[in-house]
Amino acid sequence: MLSFSVIIPVRPGGYAAAYEYLKKIMPHDLRYEILLAEGSAPSRQRNLAAREAGGDILYFLDDDSLIVPENFARCSEGMSDPAVAVVGGPSITPTGDSRLQQLFGLALSSGFGSGAVSNRYRVHGETRETTDKELILCNLAVRRSIFMDLGGFNECLYPNEENEFLERVASAGFKLLHIPSMMVFRSQRENLKAFIRQMFNYGRGRGEQTLITSSYSVTSFIPLFFVVYLLVSLICIKYLFLLIPLVIYVFAALASAFLMMVRTGQWFALFLTGIYPLMHIVNGSGLLWGLINGKPEPAEDSSIRIRRIKSLGESFH
Repeated sequence: MLSFSVIIPVRPGGYAAAYEYLKKIMPHDLRYEILLAEGSAPSRQRNLAAREAGGDILYFLDDDSLIVPENFARCSEGMSDPAVAVVGGPSITPTGDSRLQQLFGLALSSGFGSGAVSNRYRVHGETRETTDKELILCNLAVRRSIFMDLGGFNECLYPNEENEFLERVASAGFKLLHIPSMMVFRSQRENLKAFIRQMFNYGRGRGEQTLITSSYSVTSFIPLFFVVYLLVSLICIKYLFLLIPLVIYVFAALASAFLMMVRTGQWFALFLTGIYPLMHIVNGSGLLWGLINGKPEPAEDSSIRIRRIKSLGESFH
């Protein structure tokens, strides 16, 4: 039977809902330990916690990731193939989130909104081999031996540290597995300002990852191409034929929003017509900033503290 080290980074003095939820729903499960990594450098926090972990599997959660009890069993089943190094599932928007948060969740889970990474935010399809596009760090399980052998996360990156790591895992010949039913529930950003910051940082992280790895995916650069296109169209506004792609984009956004409304029964999905261009422009701008700003340096934090909240073979007291 596989054992799990649940690793949760948290700000100093911060609240870890993920830990409290595990304590509530699985208080007597002996298969897992919990390590809280307190600090302000998440990539390094996770790496340091992994060094102290005793489980076969490192299960990375964010401090607000609420897992379902079956996740350990589903992960164990996926790891039954020794060639599988990583197993992950989606991060689902809770039904109790506000309408604005649910709108953000719909945008992220939409193929038009997020492209290849939309499966990170929805339950879609069956268990399958995958790439970093479908895996997300707030719900990611890695064999500890492979994580340590490959050097863990690149501490220069945050976010996108998992994407760079997963590329190394795949390059080493191991399999990545996406299990749609191995989900966590995680609330979206509470307001528009926070959502904009999230989209910008996702783009910035992709740009910085590109500089570090010297490799890129064309699909990841589509938001940047969109921003460049808008700037060129604005400068050359007298050439009306340049507006044809924009007209097509607007109709596609309207169609996607309407179909999402029909599929979910949520009337406010129509507001996706405004959210889509916002997230694409902001993400593309963040990517450009990441490329211009140069290779990042590791975040320094000498105050990181690893706390073992629950040990393997023990119940919560």
